[in-house]
Amino acid sequence: MKPLSIGIPRLPCSRLSCMLRSHNIIRQLHTQTSPSHIPSPTPFVPDAKTFLSLIGRNLSQHAAKIPTWESLFSLKSMQLRKLGVEPARTRRYLLWWRDKFRKGEYGIGGDLQDVKDSVAHVRVVELPADRSSRALVRPDATKKLVVNAPPDVPINEPKLRSLKPVHGLKVQGAHTIVGPFVEPVKGTGGSIATVKVQEGMWEQRRGEKIDGGERRKVQVRRKRKLEELRKARA
Repeated sequence: MKPLSIGIPRLPCSRLSCMLRSHNIIRQLHTQTSPSHIPSPTPFVPDAKTFLSLIGRNLSQHAAKIPTWESLFSLKSMQLRKLGVEPARTRRYLLWWRDKFRKGEYGIGGDLQDVKDSVAHVRVVELPADRSSRALVRPDATKKLVVNAPPDVPINEPKLRSLKPVHGLKVQGAHTIVGPFVEPVKGTGGSIATVKVQEGMWEQRRGEKIDGGERRKVQVRRKRKLEELRKARA
């Protein structure tokens, strides 16, 4: 009596070839959409050194190890480790900011286009209010915006309408520009200000560890409780 043999059903060649072809297509799509795209520098972030300085956490100390824009956006985590970018959370933080920059998600000043020597001027401009909405708007109503434009350059209305509001800045009161890292220009009453590149402008602060953090919290609190009981019995 021959032993029973349980085999795997064999797929027809045509079906197998279709599966292999589909697998290859998926691999190609994954390769095309992998986060290896190197974005273009911006006027506010022209090089790797500036990028590392802006995101903070003392990453500017590694600027000599990551000298070019291409290396900044192409080095893998293991390569960064070999270069001495430690600890692991620092590498994860750098990769996280790289991904955000690829998507066009910047911190304060990242969308500024008129930048000279790492300094950009912003000013308050007044535009006619939008009358396309259903809300009742007076004929002479206006809206105030903060735009990126040099203070000594007159802005005619066509160019005024083409300027985009600066992300993260707003007008407070009559004409005062407010926002992070804004430095008012003297003698302008706050209607003209500068935003310049500074260390840690985009830094995401780490939370303060309480009782050793989430992983050690139970252990630390248990030891503290035992120590309190020991002292109470003494």
